[in-house]
This record gives sequence, structure tokens and C-alpha cells, in this order.
Amino acid sequence: MDLKRKIFNELLMWKKNKEKECLILYGPRQVGKTTIVERLGETYESFIKIDFVQSPHLKKIFQLNKDDEVELSSENILKRITANMRDAKLVPGNTLIFIDEIQKCGEARTALKYLANDSRYDVIASGSLLGLAYGQDDDPEVNEPDSIPVGFEKPLTMYSLDFEEFLWAYGYSEEKIKYLKEFYENNELVPSEINNKYEELFREFMVVGGMPEVVSTFMETKDFNKVQEVQDKIIKDYWNDIALHAKGVEKVKVRKCFDSVPRQLSKENKKFQYSKVESGKTGRYFSNSIQWLKDSGLVNVCYNVYEPYIPLVGNEIEDMFKLYYHDTGLLCSIYGFETKLAILNNTIKGNAKGGIYENVIGELLVKKGHKLHYIKNDNSIMEIEFLIEKNGEVLPVEVKAGNDTTISLNYFVEKWKPSIAYKFIKGNIGFNSPKKTIPHYMIMFL
Repeated sequence: MDLKRKIFNELLMWKKNKEKECLILYGPRQVGKTTIVERLGETYESFIKIDFVQSPHLKKIFQLNKDDEVELSSENILKRITANMRDAKLVPGNTLIFIDEIQKCGEARTALKYLANDSRYDVIASGSLLGLAYGQDDDPEVNEPDSIPVGFEKPLTMYSLDFEEFLWAYGYSEEKIKYLKEFYENNELVPSEINNKYEELFREFMVVGGMPEVVSTFMETKDFNKVQEVQDKIIKDYWNDIALHAKGVEKVKVRKCFDSVPRQLSKENKKFQYSKVESGKTGRYFSNSIQWLKDSGLVNVCYNVYEPYIPLVGNEIEDMFKLYYHDTGLLCSIYGFETKLAILNNTIKGNAKGGIYENVIGELLVKKGHKLHYIKNDNSIMEIEFLIEKNGEVLPVEVKAGNDTTISLNYFVEKWKPSIAYKFIKGNIGFNSPKKTIPHYMIMFL
């Protein structure tokens, strides 16, 4: 199934930029990076794909032998491309060169500066777990570059589908979504029939998630059992990635931390607890494992802050954070069939319910470009699930699985007086300045 993705417009904008760096596309495995670049390639007269996993012999394009009397340059690289790839056609101003799995060839990463300086051909590079810092990857085929071409790369991160993209896949038009947005902007009640339908769709999104293969399977079959099969496969692939790429003893530690996230979200924990991963262990023991998961893109990290002032990153409490899966559908797949059924039927209860709703709102905030922060002081009655920076101030985002009271939000509003305070609920729109109550699915309009 051909899924419409927002990032494609960003790629088109990059293409139109006449003086541009090589694009480095980051993102967790299986979110559709290769597919979206191949789609962009269709807009060029010539598309050249260099994949170091499928065609490892193509590393010679960028690797010089000790006996070579020439230096690496764009001219030499381009000549080697045509010499090693029979069908490669170089059309100045209308060629996209895609270097996939670039982590397998350090020389290719270094060579991006030559191709960027040449500027006749557009270049995109991507790879699995490319977000890992060099030295974090235990894969023997990962080849570290001599230098990172700083100033010649433009980073762009790709995620799994967000809720709006999920609606597009379902067949909902941009006009329908725009109509819904008018209720959000005007603080008007959504007709109950429409509101109920979108709440139902959002619960489906929570269970299915946004991984492209999972979404395609669901849209083509509407079979939640097939959805689970694909999700199980992806989770196993992530376990295999950890076993292959995490270094030494970190393999076991990273896996334990990753597997601990669903358990911790199903409890009333105010922060990630190392003792819940392994009894008696502390942050010092697991700190590298958490960093590995963060850099791999498998989890979103939400840091507690001392106070809600810009910049939030400057107020982070380093050893107080929560972890969320990058895709809520994968989280629900870990919880299993009965939990999914309870979500779909809106009958789920207990602490896990709150954790799942936090995960999906946090996930969608990240996909909108926000870094995750929360505020919870040990001696305070207040806990706000997320804080975001917007229009030069810090705004609170409270997440309720139902429509409970807002003691924490009231406290925050009274003490820090934000221009607006968001409360996501199961329910309809309400506005009592500065508090704006909105249904979960309207996170796409925030």
C-alpha cells in the first residue's frame, strides 16, 4: 500500500534548495526511510541507489588502495560509480544518489563533503541505527569514518506514521481533517457522532501504531491478528538489533531496559526505576544502556525539570526521566491481545491505561518536533505529564485517560500563569481560559 507521508514534502523542499548539503536521514528501523527516498527518486531523471548491505562490493567506489596515486574527489567518486554500476546514469542537475546503509562504509560518510561541494548531483544517505554514536555499535561490518563532514550534512529524522497520516491511509481527506480542525480552533463542541468516531479511530491507532508495514497490513485486511504478527516480527527484529549492535555486556543490559519499559508504564511510577530492571542496580550500571536505546530511536526519553522555564533542556534533572516506546502500537503488541481488545472497546482500567495514553501523546509530541519534559517535585501534589516550548513560553500538557479532575493543572496555572494549558481527555472540547480541554485525537492540531 502506498502510504502518504508528511516527510515527503520536506524532501521536495530540500530538492528545490539550490545550495544544499547532503541529506542524512535518521530514524528507527522499519519506519520507511528507504521507501520514501525511492519515491523521491522517481521525481528525478536518474536515480542511483548504492546499498552496502545488498551490494557490499560497491564500497570500492569510496575506498582507495594504498597503491592508488589519486586522492578521493567527487570526480573520482563519480567515475567509480559509473565503472561499478552498469546502469548508472549521471544527469547534472537531475540525479539523486542514495547511499543506503552508509554506516557499513566509513569512507562513504567522509566522502559526502566532496559530493556536497560538487553540487551537480543530489545525495541522500541513510542507514540502520545511524543515530548510534561511533563506538556504540558492535556490528563488525560497521566502519567508522576518519571524519564526519561537518557543514556538509543536513540531518532529518523520520518516524512512523502519526495519527493524521493514519487517517490519510484510512481514506480521510485533508478537507475532512481541516473541517475537524475548525472545531479545535474555535473552541466549539464537536458533534457527538463525529467525536465518537474519531475517538474510535484514535483507539485503533493506539493498537495498530504507525509502523508502515503494520499500517498497510491493517488497511488491506482490517485483521488485528495479522497486525499482531507483523508487530511481533518487528519486536523480534529490534531484539536481534540489540544482540548484534549493542557492545559486549551492554547487549543484555540494553535488552533488559527495553523490555522493562512496558512493565514500568503499567505501574504508578513517577520516573524510570533501575531497580525494576534488575534488583539492586543503579543508574551508573544502566546509564550507557539508556543512552544506546535513546540514540537508536527505539525509545523517547522524557526528563523531569526543576522548574518550567525556557530552555527546558537547561532545567533537566538528568537522573529523573521516563521512557516511552517510539511507537505505541508496538507497546500494545507487548501487552497482548486482551489489552488491545480492552483499548478498542474502551474498557481498559488500571495504571496501564494511563501509561498507554501517556505513551501515545508523548509519541505524537515528538513527531511534531517537541522534546519531552515533565514536572514532578517530590514534595509537590503536582505532576504534569508533558511540558512543551511554544511561542516563547513553557506550556503544560496534561494527559487523562478519562476525564478526571485537574488538580495538578490548576496548581500549575495558578503558580506559573501560562497563556494556555492543555488537557487531553476522553470527551469533547471545552475552554475555560487559560485551560483548553480537548479529545486525545486532536493532538494532531497542537
